[in-house]
Amino acid sequence: MDKIRSASLITAIKTPYTIKGEIDLDRYDYLVEQQIAAGIDGIIVGGTTGEGHLLNWEEHLMLIAHSSNLYGEQLLIVGNSGSNNTREAIKATEYGFASGMHAALQINPYYGKTSEAGVLAHLSKNLDIGPAFIYNVPGRTGQDIQANIIQNLAEHENFIGVKECAGNERIEQYERLGIACWSGNDDECFIGRHKYQSHGVISVTSNIIPSIMRQLMDDNNAELEQSVQQLISWLFCEPNPIAINTALMMTQAIEPVFRLPYLPLNIQQRKVGLALLKAIDVQNLVGESPVLLEDDDFQVVV
Repeated sequence: MDKIRSASLITAIKTPYTIKGEIDLDRYDYLVEQQIAAGIDGIIVGGTTGEGHLLNWEEHLMLIAHSSNLYGEQLLIVGNSGSNNTREAIKATEYGFASGMHAALQINPYYGKTSEAGVLAHLSKNLDIGPAFIYNVPGRTGQDIQANIIQNLAEHENFIGVKECAGNERIEQYERLGIACWSGNDDECFIGRHKYQSHGVISVTSNIIPSIMRQLMDDNNAELEQSVQQLISWLFCEPNPIAINTALMMTQAIEPVFRLPYLPLNIQQRKVGLALLKAIDVQNLVGESPVLLEDDDFQVVV
């Protein structure tokens, strides 16, 4: 647990696709190796950014197993095995640990929301299986996991901490109670780390600028943080992972393939992003020197 909690920068890794719309393991491995080279501590496999909700369970669990087997000695492998269906979450979590992942990411039931007692029971059942981060993202689930639930879960031997998207004041509150927190908001993670004493960040932005995000977690460098704030803002100009997908395609790190319901940023948004990406030293980017892709360059698959 101490080793897991020492991870300050965890990337919610992107899942790339081939032209045929299948998972592109060659490009996936390239992305992970770029993270390793930049000194990232771990990856979330099949999370929101990794489009776990667009993968079937066979794809999802294959990717967790692939990551664990290839990179488990170099990185913390966190499998997003959560679900709004408790039975599915338990099954996926058991398979994930059997495949070698170090920890799970567990979310509270979304869409079919339950009571606070139901949230506690759902998360407790999954914690019984193995070490887990609890993911609180009310903007997606429609239900904020209340502090009394987290404090109760924190007593469980397999509770690692919280990926918290409710802001730095919440993070500060938990950290003062000895509950480990990682920011789920890239735009707040620098001040969260250096002012509010978070354990770190589970990041989208580190997919494209991992070495800079590494520096921001390690060093209190406000000038560097300000230099990438516009890029971070652009990466969330549409619901994640639309912009990070587009960015990685513009740097030719992955094939320009989207799975519906996601579509690329429009040409005006891409022009803004191109200028922001070009302002970054190419050595700090995943991929090559960015280019402005045209609409016809993208392929959309079901």
